[in-house]
Amino acid sequence: MSDARRCIGEILLDMGCVTQDDIDAALERQINGEKAKIGEIFIAEGLCSAADVTSALAEQFGMEIVDLDGVDIASSVVAMVPQEQCHENHVMPIDMFDGILTVAISDPLDLQALDNIRFVINCQVQPVLATREAIDAAISRYYSSTDDFKKRMSEFKDDDVKYIDIEKARLEAEKEADDQAPVIKLVQIIITEAVKARASDIHIEPMIDRVRVRYRIDGNCYEMDSPPKHLQGSVIARIKIMASLDMAEKRRPQDGKIPLKCLGRNLDLRVSTLPASHGESVVMRILDKASISFGLEQLGFHADDMKIFRGLIKKPNGVMLITGPTGSGKTTTLYSALSELNKPDRKIITVENPVEYTLSGINQCQVNVQQGMTFQKALKAMLRQAPNIILVGEIRDEETAHIAIEAALTGHLVFATLHTNDAPSALTRLIDMGIAPFLVASSVQAVQAQRLVRTICPDCKTPDDELDVARLKSVGLREEQFAGKTTYHGKGCATCRKIGFKGRKGIYEIMVMNSRLREMCFQKGTTDSLRDQARRDGMHTLLDDGLRKVLDGWTTLDEVMGEAKQYS
Repeated sequence: MSDARRCIGEILLDMGCVTQDDIDAALERQINGEKAKIGEIFIAEGLCSAADVTSALAEQFGMEIVDLDGVDIASSVVAMVPQEQCHENHVMPIDMFDGILTVAISDPLDLQALDNIRFVINCQVQPVLATREAIDAAISRYYSSTDDFKKRMSEFKDDDVKYIDIEKARLEAEKEADDQAPVIKLVQIIITEAVKARASDIHIEPMIDRVRVRYRIDGNCYEMDSPPKHLQGSVIARIKIMASLDMAEKRRPQDGKIPLKCLGRNLDLRVSTLPASHGESVVMRILDKASISFGLEQLGFHADDMKIFRGLIKKPNGVMLITGPTGSGKTTTLYSALSELNKPDRKIITVENPVEYTLSGINQCQVNVQQGMTFQKALKAMLRQAPNIILVGEIRDEETAHIAIEAALTGHLVFATLHTNDAPSALTRLIDMGIAPFLVASSVQAVQAQRLVRTICPDCKTPDDELDVARLKSVGLREEQFAGKTTYHGKGCATCRKIGFKGRKGIYEIMVMNSRLREMCFQKGTTDSLRDQARRDGMHTLLDDGLRKVLDGWTTLDEVMGEAKQYS
């Protein structure tokens, strides 16, 4: 046997930590049924320290030792491995390089832990050694803990959150038992911290041994402090009371709304509950009534796209389609457009499911399928209200599409959303729904596809050392397009919570219909042929627009490629 694979007892003996008698005694205890490893026995007996055993393991297995106290671990690396995985497997992610995640472990023989991490993150894992105590301390330092909640609860001010229905809140508080008072404060803290972090959603997810709380910030989920498991039922019950949901119903999904004032801002929390394996999962969507008050300039349009978009929304009639997946900012774009068009001489009516923000001066109608108020019925009724501009929250079926197109052909300007990957595929999608090609060709004025990309934090924005020329060329850029340009990244700071990004802007693909595209649509042209013609006519794809914003220093190439990688 080579030196690298000697028994750990022999290595500790050579290190002068133990004697042969100590080794024999420890082996005897194992023979007599003690389950502890020999190193653990030495530590329990005070013969050597955990650091000594880790050093011996490193020599035995030829592994590197890492001092977790002296390592600054990036938040992006920490976010790769969920907190519960670190706790269950006693590992700590410390670095990511060239597709390999380096993790600290305390037991080189715990291959199951490494397999679990590989399965979760789906990439290669490189183990290094650290003591169990150092790993646990790092998990507590980089991940959230219950103690943080206790500290925050002592600092939290009850008037930070005020419910709109004060009388209702007072009566509910009186019904709460004395031992439930901490739960009220705990829920308030969860909401307040989410608002401070600019979160769009709060996820409360019961796990087998804990309650996971995550905030969605700029489109990505980040794990926050975990309340104690024994408060799971009380926390969920408190949220259901606030949202006027059925407390006794735990087997069916429920939806509700919580109006409140938090940190001086009027908010609506749209609450959704879903029965899951270990209890009800709760998601609270934070709707800030002030956040929709910005103009088109703040959405992220490039100068030439802004000019095109402003011209389109001022057309007297026709259909303007906004496409993209859920969470791509379609509603924000449409609301901003309506805010610009909202003048006393125009009547604007919307049909939405649900109405997320209330716009002053605009008639907003909410779909209610249980009461028979569907998109189709609402649209038919809207046309009898003599509107100038109509917004259809989503075209889901042939009947809704037909009514929207008929409205456009009878002199109305119709805005609508559609779930397609890019702009050209919206035309073929409408035809596939059963709409006659000549109706699509004659009614659609333009299609805009969009995605949201995170923007670099202005407080820690740092120039890259050099341009990644090979990669820029690989995504279709010519050297003259990026010559003399500088790309940037965010180092991470307190303002952006060490993420390097703060806020999001859109990347856009605007396909304006012309005679050539209308003829191709009438002839049922393919999506690829429509895209090729639109590009020849000057359309910038999502990738094109994203790359412009990389070179303008708004965002990073990785961020754009993650959202628009399927386009060329």
